[in-house]
Amino acid sequence: MFNRTNALILLVAIAGAIGGFLAGGWLKPLPSPAHAIPHMLKIGDAVPPVQRPDIDGTPRALAEWRGKLVLVNFWASWCGPCREEMPLLDKTQQRLAAKGFQIVGIASDSVASTRSFLDAVPVHYPILIDDPARGEGLSETFGNDRDVLPYSVLIGADGRILARRAGNFTEAKLDAWLAPYL
Repeated sequence: MFNRTNALILLVAIAGAIGGFLAGGWLKPLPSPAHAIPHMLKIGDAVPPVQRPDIDGTPRALAEWRGKLVLVNFWASWCGPCREEMPLLDKTQQRLAAKGFQIVGIASDSVASTRSFLDAVPVHYPILIDDPARGEGLSETFGNDRDVLPYSVLIGADGRILARRAGNFTEAKLDAWLAPYL
């Protein structure tokens, strides 16, 4: 039954949701000048020099995988669809590695959260850290204008962006997305 107490709880919940939405827009960290790239990349653009630390803090550059077909997957430990997709990506990396295919995961998360997740769900491909608390936001540079995760970018052996996709993959969708480029 709907009474005053229920109405008050509903009103407080709505006010909290609106406040959280507004605060999220106002408190979004500004990009760090050290990592800022001046424009959003488009299909066909060459990937500029990009470097992020791996889970152990070692700086890694996307250029390390030049000459391979690279799927860059932006994800976070708190993202349900990302968590579901990781085993599929790991299986795909192992299945297609001999064809010159490489997945590079970029965690839009803290090192601690990323490490905790990977301890429970290990993967056999490199994971780099793009911590939003530090003002980083590499997925936006790669065309993620809706700020959705997971977000994947396919980079050709020549270092140019071939395709982009927001949302998680099923095995069939991933294979169909990769097929024209393998």
